[in-house]
Amino acid sequence: MTDLFNDSFVLYALAAGVALALVVGPLGSVVVWRRMAYFGDTLAHAALLGVALAVAADQLPMAGVTIIGVLIAIVLFWLEKQRELSTDTLLGILSHSALALGLIVLSVIQSQGFNINLMSYLFGDLLAVDQSDLVLMYGSVVIILLVFSRILSPLISMSVNEELARVDGVAVEKIRFVFMILLALVIAIALKVVGILLITALLIIPAATARLFSKSPKQMVLMSVLMAIVAVVLGLYSSLNWDFPTGPAIVVSSSLLFFLSRIFSRV
Repeated sequence: MTDLFNDSFVLYALAAGVALALVVGPLGSVVVWRRMAYFGDTLAHAALLGVALAVAADQLPMAGVTIIGVLIAIVLFWLEKQRELSTDTLLGILSHSALALGLIVLSVIQSQGFNINLMSYLFGDLLAVDQSDLVLMYGSVVIILLVFSRILSPLISMSVNEELARVDGVAVEKIRFVFMILLALVIAIALKVVGILLITALLIIPAATARLFSKSPKQMVLMSVLMAIVAVVLGLYSSLNWDFPTGPAIVVSSSLLFFLSRIFSRV
């Protein structure tokens, strides 16, 4: 195993996977507490539109995904205020509308001669990470974790009882909106690691595994990070050994940890 991790491209891939683990653990815990998995799926589907627009504008895909994610969060926040439709209905509308529009934009720009490796965006291309990607990822991770640390206590209060948190003076709408923006940034970071289709799984599964062994919210956050890092290492190792696609291998490793943990906890 040591020999596999001697090459620089593998070390870059490992560093990128750890960067993602540092944010999917904390934010995934909140997603599990607040049952926001569908929102994560919506952002992931919308990311395809961000990629297509970024490629058409000759910009970094991460920038396009971030901008579209923020716009989706703003639109959802505005629509929720109308109180005419339930949140899951709104998410379904936004998710599939953005995905369909992204596929149309991709079709148009491909017909104009743009070459897009769609599979790398759908399932990640972790082994193609370079130094500039790492700088961008870790810069984003620092920003996300700094902001998240400021809103963690209100998020915990909201997860326990949102109405009580509101009575206690928590700016519920503001905190929820900031968290949505952070999730959009995480989706952008995940683009290279596990791709658009699998990021929601990596948000949920390590957090769900950590929940089995945690006695407090903060302990669950830390355990989620650990579970995500272990999944990254196992997925990368299996990818290098048996030529599995790296992103799916990481998610499958995370799933195995979850089911083994369930069995262990029962025993």
